[in-house]
Amino acid sequence: MTDRFRSVAVAAARDAGGLLRERLDRPREVGFKGTVDLVTDADRASEALIAGRIQEAFPEHRLLGEEGARGALAEDDGSDGEGDATGGFGWLVDPLDGTTNYAHGYPHFAVSIALEQAGTLLLGVVYDPMRNELFVAERGRGATRNGEPIHVSGTEDLIRAVLTTGFSYDLARRAVQAPVWRAFLTRVQGIRQTGSAALNLCYVAAGRLDGYWEGPLQPWDTGAGALLVEEAGGRVSDLRGGSFRPYGREILASNGALHGAMLAVLAASTAKSGEALSVVPD
Repeated sequence: MTDRFRSVAVAAARDAGGLLRERLDRPREVGFKGTVDLVTDADRASEALIAGRIQEAFPEHRLLGEEGARGALAEDDGSDGEGDATGGFGWLVDPLDGTTNYAHGYPHFAVSIALEQAGTLLLGVVYDPMRNELFVAERGRGATRNGEPIHVSGTEDLIRAVLTTGFSYDLARRAVQAPVWRAFLTRVQGIRQTGSAALNLCYVAAGRLDGYWEGPLQPWDTGAGALLVEEAGGRVSDLRGGSFRPYGREILASNGALHGAMLAVLAASTAKSGEALSVVPD
């Protein structure tokens, strides 16, 4: 069954990614879910493709998609996909991670598909159609890029690290996030803001980046990438060092060696500002 989970997810991610790549330079419909939170016709088409594949193959599974797709059980049990303590399987789907990039024709985005069971991530698939890079992780079986094993970096000092983060669609939250960004800026070699949480996590897993922090996020943003980091030898947690939860709203991911130092910067900067980085309580 594990191989079937993987094959369905990989095929759906590749086909959805191909759809996104084909439509990138075409005229598109762009709508707004918030002041700066975009959605395009390509997001919806990609999600419809992925949801259709998963629901056809696994009609009994829950499904939570960014653009509204839900599995039958997620609607029937009233959980809205927020996990299932009885042991059922749940899919977390981001059909286009990096919508703002995509809407501007900036070729850095991905499809992200994760599978969890009772809150434990089992499978993560992220496909970057512009670079034809397929990242896959299965619990206990390691992480790969285009079939080759990947591993986190060996960077041990923050001043030698390149980190990445993102900023909230809620403009008021950016005032809280900015002091944290500034605190890291003087302690690291560099900071990148790429616009794709899924690819940020893949790049930490592949050793291209050394660490990533962000909150608030959504489950579909981080599910696949979190497992990739773990299976590549890294560490994931919430922003206070607690356990990462697939249906949580924040993440700190690192190569492991930098995790404590990153937590210390986060704690000091949020204490100084007097506000928590994430808007969602435990």
